[in-house]
Amino acid sequence: MREEFLDPNIREPDDDSATTELDSESGLRPQALDEFVGQSELKEHLNIVLEAARMRGQSVDHLLFAGPPGLGKTTLAGIIATEMGVQLHVTSGPALERAGDLAAILTKLEEGDVLFIDEIHRLSRAVEEILYPAMEDFQLDIIVGKGPAASSIRLTMPPFTLVGATTRTGMITGPLRDRFGLVARLDYYDADELRLIAERAAGIFEIDIDTDGAQQIARRSRGTPRIANRLLRRVRDFAEVRADGAITADVASEGLALFGVDDRGLDKVDRAILSNLCDQFGGGPVGLSTLAISVGEQPETLEDVYEPFLITQGMVARTPRGRVALAAAYEHVGMHPPSAERTAAQRLFDS
Repeated sequence: MREEFLDPNIREPDDDSATTELDSESGLRPQALDEFVGQSELKEHLNIVLEAARMRGQSVDHLLFAGPPGLGKTTLAGIIATEMGVQLHVTSGPALERAGDLAAILTKLEEGDVLFIDEIHRLSRAVEEILYPAMEDFQLDIIVGKGPAASSIRLTMPPFTLVGATTRTGMITGPLRDRFGLVARLDYYDADELRLIAERAAGIFEIDIDTDGAQQIARRSRGTPRIANRLLRRVRDFAEVRADGAITADVASEGLALFGVDDRGLDKVDRAILSNLCDQFGGGPVGLSTLAISVGEQPETLEDVYEPFLITQGMVARTPRGRVALAAAYEHVGMHPPSAERTAAQRLFDS
């Protein structure tokens, strides 16, 4: 599942990774920018961009949303299409294997439509080259035939809006990034924003939840709306089976503990990373591959899914020599930091 709400106008992408982007519960995604919780600065920018496009009677400039998974990139693409009264077409970078795949989608677009490409940094170079004239001049070059008999046909397309989403901005080529009229990064949500999201989802699911119960879920959601909705569903299950169906602070705490989510939002893998780093590797530094093997995960999974949150919580640091555990990591796993004058991290940075 990718963002926190589902727009019924969004069709499922062909790619499996993008399919998981869409929430299994219909009706959760907000339909208007005013309903979107959080990201206040980005919402203000989008309000101006959308209103200006409406006043001019033109399509919206191409937009690029960057940030960790689950923060609302897909949702915002749906909102932009809804606000402009146009259709949303969804695909993903890995699904566009050949230039013809992109051409087939582009030729179906009508004036003003929004094309959302998830994980746009994973586009192949051949597909990206086709995208350049389409974004700048709304023209599509199609090669007919092969060898000496091949010829190029240029098709004129109606103006459209490309909305790209990426979790790795640095992997997007400069020429592609420069063709977006607005590049914005989505930030993690604070606990109050996540509480509002949880309460809104609870209302849609018809779940009996009080403010303290929603706050417990928000505190353990790692700053991510997708996780907040996922935890809400698990606590709902717990409340229906082990309680009277109502979610209070105590019920939420007991349910989340049962599903392995502690009071900081860390799960079993997070705790295994910290435990191995602090105990087995003496606080580090330790290489990413070695740490990944020790917890039975892929290095890419640790780097993209688990490490960002642990770093923002001040528990782990990335250094040129590897990962090191900070004092908060020792405290969380119930261990004392090394008895030397300085921790491993401090010794590393001093060297």
